[in-house]
Amino acid sequence: MNTKLLTLASLTLAVSSLTVGTVVAKAKLTNQAKLFINGIGTVRVGMTLSQAAKAAGTQLVGDPPNNNCYYVKPQNEPKNLSFMVTGGRISRVDVRLNAQITTLKGAKIGDTEAQIKSLYPGQIKVTPHKYVQGGHYLTFIPKDRADQNYRVVFETDGKLVTQFRSGKLPEVEFVEGCS
Repeated sequence: MNTKLLTLASLTLAVSSLTVGTVVAKAKLTNQAKLFINGIGTVRVGMTLSQAAKAAGTQLVGDPPNNNCYYVKPQNEPKNLSFMVTGGRISRVDVRLNAQITTLKGAKIGDTEAQIKSLYPGQIKVTPHKYVQGGHYLTFIPKDRADQNYRVVFETDGKLVTQFRSGKLPEVEFVEGCS
């Protein structure tokens, strides 16, 4: 009886391992990954570089590491997606020139300012763009207390979203990235 039980348990464990392996393989970061206030896809703000690379299912390459601030991006796909690293951890996600990546609510590059405001009613703070005349920063401010230290910032040319980013305060509001 015990031998049969042990065999069944071993078989169940082996099958479970196979299933887990397949799920992990599919968790690769792609253009279909959704951006949210504290990450994108399986990559979260607060992860170390190695944790983020493992979660993304790809190498993260870029600027030489330093203690202050630098950027890395997925080695291959998705293109025009980068991660700000501060204090050795992911602090922000930037999306540029990639209209395939959307937020959880579907906001993306090319959307109008009105579309962004309608996706996040009463939660968008509009401020003038520092460098683009007539442009704006549309900042999504979450209502949930647990998320109060995170933002999504959409940059516009005054009409359409040109790029967007998410992450923790204060890094998500750094207009010039690491500069």
